[in-house]
Amino acid sequence: MKVVVLAGGRGTRLSEETTRKPKPMVEIGGRPMLWHIMNIYAAHGYKDFLVACGYKAELIKEYFHNFAIINSDYVVDLRDGSRTVVSGPGIDWKVGLIDTGLDTMTGGRVLRLRRWIGGEAFMVTYGDGVGDIDIARLAAFHRAHGKLATVTAVHPPARFGGLMLEGDRVVEFSEKPQTGEGWINGGFFVFDPKVLDYLSGDEAILERDPLERLAGEGQLRAYKHTGFWQPMDTLREKELLETLWATGKAPWKTW
Repeated sequence: MKVVVLAGGRGTRLSEETTRKPKPMVEIGGRPMLWHIMNIYAAHGYKDFLVACGYKAELIKEYFHNFAIINSDYVVDLRDGSRTVVSGPGIDWKVGLIDTGLDTMTGGRVLRLRRWIGGEAFMVTYGDGVGDIDIARLAAFHRAHGKLATVTAVHPPARFGGLMLEGDRVVEFSEKPQTGEGWINGGFFVFDPKVLDYLSGDEAILERDPLERLAGEGQLRAYKHTGFWQPMDTLREKELLETLWATGKAPWKTW
């Protein structure tokens, strides 16, 4: 099953970083967010990726073009420039890097990958969110319900601490972020190839008409994830992920 990572947006809400690079290339712990996301899938055996590039696509392509060299130890013979690898990166992923247009919407980016996706079920996720998602269970859930589409439903992380009040009296104060109520779209989709027929062109926004139609037809199911999930939309959220990674116990590090 191929994994599509949407990596083409401009990331304007994280402009402190994204004026220089696409958001999926913003680093957490010295590694691009894209690397973290792909490792979540690879830990469950899903290693065939299609990266839907757009904004500053050349930086994503350059990263993977040089990946093996940068992550290997080798000896260079300066007489002829030949290189002998003595220790490789130990990663067996296959990564397709496809430019899906600068201004193409999320659904349009998926549609542009149709020829590479083929006729099998495939996964899609955003290039700016991580979680301790059990990808194997997600895939099994999708196969079991037999519908066209699955979305991972998550609780939104609260941005601020909480106050419990009785009148103007504070009866409980909690500075720690609390799990938000309700469910939201957390990405980590699984789609039957027929979902591609719901995408009209470059202007198709996956989260609007296509998913709304699938829901209306009873073809969309939610895989409820109650564990860790965190997007990286703002500098504050990037710093939160950096702090978690620095502890050595980042919740999404399942590999």
